[in-house]
Amino acid sequence: MKQEIDNLIQLSRYYGTNKDFVIASGGNSSFKTKEHLWITASGSFMGKLEESDLLKMCREKLDEISSKTYNSDPQERENEVKNDLVASIAEPGTSKRPSVETSLHNLIEYSYIIHTHPTLVNGLLCSKQAEAKTKELFQDKALYIEYTDPGYTLFKRIEQGIESYRQQHNHDPKLIFIQNHGLFVSADTPDEIRKLYDEVMNALEKQVTSRPDSTEYPVNRNITDILPAIRMMLSQDGLKVLKIRNNPLIESYLQDEQTFKKISAPFTPDIIVFCKSHYLYINEENNNPEKILETFQKKLKAFQEKYDDLPKIILIKNMGVISVDDQARSAETVLDIYEDLIKISHYSENFGGPNFMNKEQISFIENWEAEKYRHKLAKGTQQASSVKHQTAIVTGGSQGFGEGIVRRLFKKGINVVIADIKEEKGKELVEELNSEDIKNQIAFVQADVSEDASMENCIFETVKQFGGLDLMISNAGILKAGGLDEMDPDTFEAITRVNYKGYYISAKQASRVMKLQSEYHETHFTDIIQINSKSGLVGSKKNFTYAGSKFGGIGLTQSFALELIPYRIKVNSICPGNYFEGPLWSDPEEGLFVQYLKAGKVPGAKTIEDVKKHYESRIPAGRGCQVDDLIKAIYYVMDQDYETGQAVPVTGGQAMLR
Repeated sequence: MKQEIDNLIQLSRYYGTNKDFVIASGGNSSFKTKEHLWITASGSFMGKLEESDLLKMCREKLDEISSKTYNSDPQERENEVKNDLVASIAEPGTSKRPSVETSLHNLIEYSYIIHTHPTLVNGLLCSKQAEAKTKELFQDKALYIEYTDPGYTLFKRIEQGIESYRQQHNHDPKLIFIQNHGLFVSADTPDEIRKLYDEVMNALEKQVTSRPDSTEYPVNRNITDILPAIRMMLSQDGLKVLKIRNNPLIESYLQDEQTFKKISAPFTPDIIVFCKSHYLYINEENNNPEKILETFQKKLKAFQEKYDDLPKIILIKNMGVISVDDQARSAETVLDIYEDLIKISHYSENFGGPNFMNKEQISFIENWEAEKYRHKLAKGTQQASSVKHQTAIVTGGSQGFGEGIVRRLFKKGINVVIADIKEEKGKELVEELNSEDIKNQIAFVQADVSEDASMENCIFETVKQFGGLDLMISNAGILKAGGLDEMDPDTFEAITRVNYKGYYISAKQASRVMKLQSEYHETHFTDIIQINSKSGLVGSKKNFTYAGSKFGGIGLTQSFALELIPYRIKVNSICPGNYFEGPLWSDPEEGLFVQYLKAGKVPGAKTIEDVKKHYESRIPAGRGCQVDDLIKAIYYVMDQDYETGQAVPVTGGQAMLR
């Protein structure tokens, strides 16, 4: 049995990792013996299927569902069926639920079933010629089922269809095409499953005159002046994440109202579950941000009055498709599924044009508890967080204090952009932290804080990834020790450029977005936080360049705070003591322990350990500052709305405010 289960897992992953067949938690799979059926639990991801995601079902109990009489009310009926499915689990005690299509899997005599929603197949099944073309192309090999509400009703309809097919062919169909839904492929071996899928796809490929062009277009840079405002209009009851995508296929359907009509309604239940059933389209020829926002405001009001809801999909001519969700990864899934809708529409033109679901079919899905449950599982649980903000940039976030800040913000459920010149280290951190199981996201943008254009691009990339910005942590900094006789002008300028000018540029670019957001949300506060130093509070012997840049940084903080508080932008500095464990101090070649030893900054010191002990002895708390000490101060200034222009010491008592 282990081999058969392994076969099912491998088949599921093979099709589940290909977005041409499965997106998010769409599709399901099973293996059966005479007594039992193993099926993917509701909300499971086929592409990452593990044995623990399979539920072992008792087929004898599943057979009873076919003969039972259920409530005539559709929602009550589905609830009763759900309870009977749960009662059919052979090994009770799990919190997981069987797929709503479990009974359907139980009907078919073959050992393996792989049910997917292939884009190309749905191009046929969501077309005006779905039935005629399916029967023409696949003839007696397939069973065609007209659109039927999912769940028990679909199960009974397919049961009838299979019985009729058996009478004609003396065996079960291996291919079941369901209008506006997807494809069931069944066989007794994995090899035959693959062969059948290949036959279906090859037959359809021959019918297609052109494939969708999904070559990524560069996103219009005007989005920096548009998306943050739209995000705030949609965030009155909680912060949203926005993502944007454009390509030749998308743009071809955004030319006018007529082309938009071809992608203006859902084709399948999955589209409703993730994208809802109504989409907001804006056609502004000149791409003027003010005009687009004015039009969006009016259309959003009309949309809410008509549907009593917010849109999940917004389309803007010459800009692309924008998805809206509470969480970053879910917003990406919404984009994937809506782009799939566009591809389906494109393919349907080969079969007479698009055929959308009707109002009654849509209404059933919108009110079906089973699909709401699946969507809830697909969204996952956001990381618990007491922090208000959702999207942050951390400059210099690839190592040291910056890396520690990134890790802790991300763990709190915040979307983080690492802005750093160290590309390799930054991307390694992103790869480590990003996971399908985490619903916030982390990204890397190579950026030089001392270059205005570089930080402008960083803001653009952040808006493209998440729709706006709530927190800018200006952490990037450099330090090279040396007295007046040792410090050369080039080094002085380099340190000042990063530590002082870099903070100014970061604040300048971040505040553009934050000011725009404040125009469209009356209570949302944002933060600019500079990671300063105790050297910004007290002078530092033979370290005047660094200390001077940090003293200057506090001057910038106080001045920015006065200028930006009318926009509900708080500006504060955090002044940590020495972080001895970080590379700034401990790097064996360029760390401060090495620099200070060579510069003779600690009289009598002969080793790095001598230098470290000297600095530890000067701290009343007896140790250096750690990331957890720093992050508590960051959370403090973020969490309240009445503190701005402050320089908060985190020094173990070494530097105290007067």
